[in-house]
Amino acid sequence: MYYIGVDLGTSAVKLLLMEADGTIRNVVSKEYPLYFPHPGWSEQKPEDWWNAVVEGIQELVPEETREKVAGLSFGGQMHGLVMLDENDEVIRPAILWNDGRTGKETNYLNEVIGKDKLSEYTANIAFAGFTAPKILWVKENEPENFARISKIMLPKDYLAYRLTGTFCTDVSDASGMLIFDVKNKCWSEEMLKICGIRKDQVAKIYESYECVGTLKPEVAALLKLPESVRVAAGAGDNAAAAVGTGTVGDGQCNISLGTSGTIFVSSEKFCVDSNNAIHAFAHANGKYHLMGCMLSAASCNKWWMDEIIGTKDYAGEQEKITKLGENHVFFLPYLMGERSPHNNPDARGTFIGMSMDTTRDDMTQAVLEGVAFAIRDSFEIARSLGIPITRTKICGGGAKSPLWRKIVANVLGIPVDIMKSEEGPGLGGAMLAAVVCGEYTSVEDAASHIVKVVDTVEPDPDLVKKYDEKYQKFAKIYPALKDIYSEII
Repeated sequence: MYYIGVDLGTSAVKLLLMEADGTIRNVVSKEYPLYFPHPGWSEQKPEDWWNAVVEGIQELVPEETREKVAGLSFGGQMHGLVMLDENDEVIRPAILWNDGRTGKETNYLNEVIGKDKLSEYTANIAFAGFTAPKILWVKENEPENFARISKIMLPKDYLAYRLTGTFCTDVSDASGMLIFDVKNKCWSEEMLKICGIRKDQVAKIYESYECVGTLKPEVAALLKLPESVRVAAGAGDNAAAAVGTGTVGDGQCNISLGTSGTIFVSSEKFCVDSNNAIHAFAHANGKYHLMGCMLSAASCNKWWMDEIIGTKDYAGEQEKITKLGENHVFFLPYLMGERSPHNNPDARGTFIGMSMDTTRDDMTQAVLEGVAFAIRDSFEIARSLGIPITRTKICGGGAKSPLWRKIVANVLGIPVDIMKSEEGPGLGGAMLAAVVCGEYTSVEDAASHIVKVVDTVEPDPDLVKKYDEKYQKFAKIYPALKDIYSEII
């Protein structure tokens, strides 16, 4: 049998066709527009997502394979606000995760409602990207649209609704809305009241691997697939990517060095740090996870290479770096502000420690090390909660660099595993579909059979000691500069 994974991203939907053993038969990508109607705003039309998925699936599945497609599921961009009226018409374009209009609402939630209350209700505090501030923004600025709301949903859940007719969401994606009680996996009555929305306006909650329905007859005909195709609830993109990298089970860890960076730590039990410096969310395997998200990771290296020193020879620049653990230059990678663990939009990229003998190679090395140190900030918080993190996987564009992988392994002091396939949320979605169809008994079972490690970077004890000393110095720089950032932007 075959399984379809749908990775609903910000610039495109990536669809993946997987055989039961994890073999990827085909991948199709369909782009759609991103709209910026005002400075700092970011929107998309849900109908564009739907059209791209329909076209993509028709192209993805060969005619001779269509009757063998058994299941479908998703990994989706998180936090986006999709609103439907009583006729199931989209009320306005979706407000996306990277939309910056909700500063007033975010401050209201954190300062007036209070971070302690938010953490009590949802296990998290407010970030501008989360869904609750967007709901409050619509209520305040578009009251006529707010009054029309019949259903509030997340981006991937709009696709599930169009496919099956089921108004649903999953626990991992709902965790990023700030109206969901993560610990108890239910809607927060207090947060619904604060946002002025009713229980019937939010979806039924499922675990990521649970079936929400099968294809509606007219949709099956449109997609040229069997009506029997089972649709699993799916997961937010980070949780789905974690499934795709096998990051399930207590203490399993994955680091993503993409444009932004994440450290994702799977946990058997619910836990939250006292400062809410990293996110506490439900995981796609029925358990929980912690996640630190930094806004600039591999993009720091791209900025340094492309804009500052003017080269596309990334590997060539890194070949010259040989003295690891001995650099006196530090780089704080806050080019877009920072999310985890500082939650400070005013933070900025900073070089410090240069002298007359500082070289171009030292600066390049500092950029790579700065990202690794910033990841360790979140890593230390997760470890302080008693989660046994003994190794990590790594993925993303930056992870293709052997040098960067080596730096990460030694900054964290744990082995770093490299995987055979790196298809992220799409693979995770297909794996969830395989679980919902009974191909595997659990998400963990699917991961153990499908995800393969092909190489490991072992830390060097001497280098770990050097980097630990460097990290202790790095950790003192942000607190010293914190108050200055707000003055200079």
